[in-house]
Amino acid sequence: MAYIEALRGERTPMPLSLPDGVRSERDDYLVGRSQAWFAFAMTFALMLFDYIDRQVIVSLFPHLKAEWNLSDKQLGGLVSIISIVVAVGGIPVALLADRLSRVKSVVVMATTWSLATISCMFAGSYAQLFAARAMVGAGETGYGSVGAALIASLFPRRLRSALLGAFFAAGSLGSVLGVLLGGVVAAHYGWKAAFGVVGVPGLMLALLYLFVRDYRTVPLAAPAGRPGQTARQKTPQTARQTALHVAATLARTRTLLWVCLGAAMQLIVVSAVWSWLPSFLNRYHGLSAQQAAQHSALVVLLGALGSLLWGIVVDRLGVRRARHKLVALAALCVVTLAVFLAAFAGPAAGSAQFGLIALGGFMMTCTVGAVAAVALDVIHPGVRSTGAAVLSLFQNLLGLAVGPFLAGVLSDLWGLQQAMAVVPVFSLFAAGFFLIAARSYEADLQRVEAIVIDAAA
Repeated sequence: MAYIEALRGERTPMPLSLPDGVRSERDDYLVGRSQAWFAFAMTFALMLFDYIDRQVIVSLFPHLKAEWNLSDKQLGGLVSIISIVVAVGGIPVALLADRLSRVKSVVVMATTWSLATISCMFAGSYAQLFAARAMVGAGETGYGSVGAALIASLFPRRLRSALLGAFFAAGSLGSVLGVLLGGVVAAHYGWKAAFGVVGVPGLMLALLYLFVRDYRTVPLAAPAGRPGQTARQKTPQTARQTALHVAATLARTRTLLWVCLGAAMQLIVVSAVWSWLPSFLNRYHGLSAQQAAQHSALVVLLGALGSLLWGIVVDRLGVRRARHKLVALAALCVVTLAVFLAAFAGPAAGSAQFGLIALGGFMMTCTVGAVAAVALDVIHPGVRSTGAAVLSLFQNLLGLAVGPFLAGVLSDLWGLQQAMAVVPVFSLFAAGFFLIAARSYEADLQRVEAIVIDAAA
């Protein structure tokens, strides 16, 4: 029998001992250690190819422009369409995964985006390629949220920040590999071959993912019911009731809102730096386009390393008291602001300036894994994927979509270097939101830590 805590705050007495494959949120691995690490390795690998498939087209722009005489706006649309589809469909897909099966949902998603990537090989026009790219986005919709929920549930809470930092770092690494692989393959075999080379491995990984262990769907108790009703009778029955109940559950978790806002503010800085650093190095350091891309790739890779290492640091700082995680994130955001101000508004130039930019790139991803871990800490396991999708929605619409555009507007007004000095101020807003979240984090954590979940067959 799975003991659950009613979402309105009632507690069910915990058994003195739990059967194998069952644990509360305070226990150790949900499944065997080797099974959990296999699940992580597979989820990491799919995240890697998720972003390889998404970004491979960037290196193919010159080929597409020459062959089909496309405008830059059309080329940009081939990238933006994926983010739009992912943002729109993330929550519905994650909700279905929460109530049905996370592993089976991942298999369907990875198969869809891999086949869609392969289908790009056969596009004979811009419209066909655009439609295929939209299908890539449809397949990727919800994967980051569902994958993060699975990792958070299979592993002990003390490892979440580090593991989720590594998981999301796969996106940065995949972005770099996608650009590099696309350029090499296109140079030797043509641009169409690049889609096949990156699409086939993802399809194979999707099939292997069937061997990953899932956790059983956790029932949701309704927030209110008639006297005498059992927990089963109070569980929402219709899709509409379930959706409303999930929304009410997430809305009551104050920490989630402030953490989502803090994450979005910091991602404004991250996305602006990643998008405009090549242009900055080209204009102010005199690097060629290829050299600027290589230097920028180094900063992206440092960011991937930072998301992992800062996740470990934040986990350690939260051992004695959980709220220290958010205080540490606030401090790291302030340091990020100071480094970038020194880089873009200070007297440093040449290699010294690039060194500061690289340090800032390493610092600015401090929130990537830790924020996801904090959010998943306070979300009811029954809606964990959906809660992660809410975080993804904030990150995409208020963070990733804002940074490049805002930096471009400010660059038109004041110049690119001044714009790059102003945008990091959003790290200060992120720090403020994390400090607010720290006030409710431990209380929200206590509401869900007694919930018991068990592994699926």
